[in-house]
Amino acid sequence: MSFQFSNRVPKSDSDPVGDILKVAGSPDIISFAGGLPAPELFPVEALKQAADKVFDKNGRSALQYASAIGNPDLRNQITQRMNRQGINCDVDNIMITTGSQQSIDLTAKMFVNPGDTVIVEKPTYLCALDVFKSYGAHIVGVEMDDDGMKMADLQQAVADNPNTKFIYTIPNFQNPTGRTMTAERRQQMVEIANKADIMIMEDDPYGAIRFAGDDIEPVKYYDTEDRVIYLSTFSKILAPGLRLGWMVMNKDLMPKYSLMKQSADVHSDNLTQYIVAQFMADNDIDDHISKIRNVYRQREKVMMAAIEKSFPAGVHYSHPQGGLFIWVEVPGDIDTIELFKTCVGHNVAFVPGEPFYPDKVTPGTFRLNFSNMSEDQIKVGIKRLGDAIKETIGVGQRAKVTEQS
Repeated sequence: MSFQFSNRVPKSDSDPVGDILKVAGSPDIISFAGGLPAPELFPVEALKQAADKVFDKNGRSALQYASAIGNPDLRNQITQRMNRQGINCDVDNIMITTGSQQSIDLTAKMFVNPGDTVIVEKPTYLCALDVFKSYGAHIVGVEMDDDGMKMADLQQAVADNPNTKFIYTIPNFQNPTGRTMTAERRQQMVEIANKADIMIMEDDPYGAIRFAGDDIEPVKYYDTEDRVIYLSTFSKILAPGLRLGWMVMNKDLMPKYSLMKQSADVHSDNLTQYIVAQFMADNDIDDHISKIRNVYRQREKVMMAAIEKSFPAGVHYSHPQGGLFIWVEVPGDIDTIELFKTCVGHNVAFVPGEPFYPDKVTPGTFRLNFSNMSEDQIKVGIKRLGDAIKETIGVGQRAKVTEQS
């Protein structure tokens, strides 16, 4: 039997990232590959207590069908958090989603026709790229530096692509680079979008996990025309298995988003929404987030010190002030997949940079995660990684000498 798949389905079943994560999952390998929060920080007991209260007080309601836009108590609590972060909104601006991934998917489905342009940071979140490709988007990458997306390049990309539907940005502790966009550039991005009359999708899963430097207002804080769609999630501040995220949007968009949400999954898990709302009513979530920050701050310090000690000269790496990731750039024409294989031989793993690029790939790039390994594992793993990089660079240099002789 032949299957007549739509054009949205990838032609190949190849899943290079999945294959890498399977290899990285070996018990002998210290893996910095997954973007995983530390499971020992999940508030298991507090969530259990919240769940018990929900079943005692609201069991029947929590197990029933519900509104597509989400639990009103949870939306109210999110509204309060958003206002404290500088996003002026009320409950009618908030919709609950099944994680940020659904927010990305719904927005792309809402706005992108085949051939429309989506402008992204280069590199960017690989699963967002997969979503945009599935809807036939023409994806344009804009170069970054340590201060985020370059605004002159963004201005040119918008001018070159008049069919642009939206700009997708991760301004805080970006995935995969760990970089943070400056306040000045955030304001400039909004000005560019206003002038071109295009939307901005601001993806902010990591913003609450700042452990160094000063807070910067969201891009939406500078939004003078209500064109920024803000996304966030409980995955990094509570637990990813909850699969709950939220969107802040122009109220005029809510009816359309509600219809799209209903057609996708009717509503996000109602019981989980009740439990999270109860957790937030009973606990200071900011106190919990502070504990996460403290652990990640220390693990990032340990990883940075190990990198400085073990990596060869000339290797560049980002210096995140929060989030989960460090981005590494090895000089020369290093084949990152070959470097990955060498690292696996040294029992250490990372995610190669290739899947994060919308177009031409910068060789020798890869992402490290520091949140999900103990300090001792970080020290040992980075030492192994440094040895593998030195070995790979040495092989490359010997090969060049052989070619020239």
